[in-house]
Amino acid sequence: MGFYEDLIIAGFGGQGILFIGKLLAYAAMKEGRNVTWIPSYGPEMRGGTANCTVVVSDEEIGSPVITNPHSLIVMNNPSLEAFEPRLKTGGLLVVNTSLVTLQPKRDDITIVHVPANKIAIELGNDRAANMVMLGAYLARTKLVAEESILDALEKVLGKGKEELFEVNKAAFEKGTEIGRV
Repeated sequence: MGFYEDLIIAGFGGQGILFIGKLLAYAAMKEGRNVTWIPSYGPEMRGGTANCTVVVSDEEIGSPVITNPHSLIVMNNPSLEAFEPRLKTGGLLVVNTSLVTLQPKRDDITIVHVPANKIAIELGNDRAANMVMLGAYLARTKLVAEESILDALEKVLGKGKEELFEVNKAAFEKGTEIGRV
């Protein structure tokens, strides 16, 4: 079997959970990989629960359904409680320590602690916390090239959003610094 990685990204609606999942899928697709992206969110949307699954593979993807993901990005306490037990042994857990006050219970996984909201606020846009988390995840997994994410971000945001691109790029770069440690 060739390369295969699956990931669940989870948090509250409005935190950009679906956005970074879509961005990751788009970047992987631009690199010639097979991808799936499946969003899931409560009826409340903003403030309710939201998560998405992303699968990236060099081969055809048989099913986009993920039972036990290789990696997990959690932005809040309910997401940690819901998804940590499902993470594969030896998997990667990226935790937003600005909002997650619970401690992960497992000792058979790699945990990356990221104060994402704190960093985003320091950069002047608290909504960029999702990009900090994505940067930390990619620094650890190297799932796609950092340049691919930035290219995808530029295309997704479109023309006239240079200021938004710059703050998201800065947030992503801060996240990669944390993920490399």
